[in-house]
Amino acid sequence: MTDTTVTRASRRAEPEAPKKKRRSDRARAEARLGWMLAGPAFGIMLLVTLYPIVQALWDSLFSLRLTAPDDREFIWFRNYQVILGDPAFWQSMGVTLFITVVTVLLELIIGFGFALVMHRAIKKLRGFARTAILVPYGIITVVSAFAFFYAFDINSGGYVNSWLSWIPGFDENLNWFAYQGTSLTVIILSEVWKTTPFISLLLLSGLAQVPGDLEEAAKVDGATSWEVLRRVILPNMKAAIMVAVLFRTLEAFRIFDNIFIMTAGANDTEALSLLAYNTSIGRLEIGLGSAISVLLFLSVLIIAGIFIKGFKVDLSAGRNG
Repeated sequence: MTDTTVTRASRRAEPEAPKKKRRSDRARAEARLGWMLAGPAFGIMLLVTLYPIVQALWDSLFSLRLTAPDDREFIWFRNYQVILGDPAFWQSMGVTLFITVVTVLLELIIGFGFALVMHRAIKKLRGFARTAILVPYGIITVVSAFAFFYAFDINSGGYVNSWLSWIPGFDENLNWFAYQGTSLTVIILSEVWKTTPFISLLLLSGLAQVPGDLEEAAKVDGATSWEVLRRVILPNMKAAIMVAVLFRTLEAFRIFDNIFIMTAGANDTEALSLLAYNTSIGRLEIGLGSAISVLLFLSVLIIAGIFIKGFKVDLSAGRNG
C-alpha cells in the first residue's frame, strides 16, 4: 500500500466537521416578527436608559460637587479607588447581598407553594385564589413600606408587638428599628410580602408547561410526590425558575424604597442604592455618587451573567424550527 493510499484512507476515516445548522425560513420569519414587535420599545428603552448610564460613567471620572458644578477636575478613576477603599461601601455591599439572598430564597419557596395552589385549585375557586395571591403585588412599594413601618414601629402605635405578646420571652416594648437584625427582618418581610406574587406568577407559567402525562406516568411507576416534584416537575420548570430568580435577584439587589422609608440606612442597614443616593444628594458628592451607581450597575450585569451561565437554559429549545 502506497503512502498516497494511506493518506486517502486516513482522510476518509477522519470524521467530518459538523456543518453549521442553517436556520429555517420559519425561524427567520419569527426573528423578523420579534424585532418588528419589540424593536420600537427596545429603541425607546435604550434611549431612556443609555443617557443616564453614560452620564453617570462620565461624572464618575470627575471630582464634582453639586454646590460647585463649574469647579470640576478630571481625576480619571480616583473616585473608584476612594469608594473601593471605603469600609462603608463594603458594609453596604454585605447588607445588599444579605437582603437579596434571603428575600429571593424565601420568595422562591413561598412563591412555588402559591403557584401550586393556583395551578391545582378547584376550577370554581381558581380565579379567587389567583386574585387573592396577586393582590400585594398590585400595591405600590412605598405604600407597603409605610404599612409595615407603622405596623412595627412602637413609636407610631405599631400593633405587631401586641399580636406577638403571647410568645414566651417576647418583649412587648421591642423597638424593631433600633437594631440591625430586627430592622433587616422587617425590611425582608416587607419585600417578601410585596414581591412573592411576582415569583408565583412566573412559576405558575412554568407549571403550565409541565406535561401532565409525565406526572401520571411517574405516579403509575410508583414514584412518590417528592420524586415526581424532583424528577419531573422541577426539571421541566428550569427556564421559568431561571427567569423568576434572575428578575427578582436583579430587583432585590437594587432595593431602595423600603430601607429609605423604614430606617433611612440607620443601624447599618444602608444598601448600595441608598449609599449612592446619600452620597449624591445628601453629601452633594456627584462624582463619588456616580461611581457607586456605576459599580452597582456593573454588579447587576455580573449577577445576570452568572445566572444565565449557571442555569444553562436554552429558552428557544421548545421552539420548532
